[in-house]
Amino acid sequence: MIKRMKQWARRIKQDVVAIWLAARDPRTPRMAKLLALLVAAYAVSPIDLIPDFIPVLGYLDDLIIVPLGILLVVRLIPADLMAEFRRAAADMSNRPVSRTAAAVFVAIWVLAAALVLLVFFRKAAFA
Repeated sequence: MIKRMKQWARRIKQDVVAIWLAARDPRTPRMAKLLALLVAAYAVSPIDLIPDFIPVLGYLDDLIIVPLGILLVVRLIPADLMAEFRRAAADMSNRPVSRTAAAVFVAIWVLAAALVLLVFFRKAAFA
């Protein structure tokens, strides 16, 4: 069972890279491309919707959101094209790393947190 789970995790990791490649390919349909970008970005983002340090719930988003997103993207991409992306992903030894993308995600989360705090403190000041 543990062996099967490890294989499943490797396939998920490989599919994240494959959909990242699909998102950058002009042959990919637009809707699949947009969803592929979102799923791949979420999968490689250091920031989760539910932080991993929260017991059980912290890993549920990784175990549910990413695989479901991958499944949807794979269904939106033609099978022969997806097979090509999977082969290319298997050839890559490391998943893509983008410091710029990481900085953008961190900035978005910091801005969102700042906005929430601003709204909270404004409401508290008027109370």
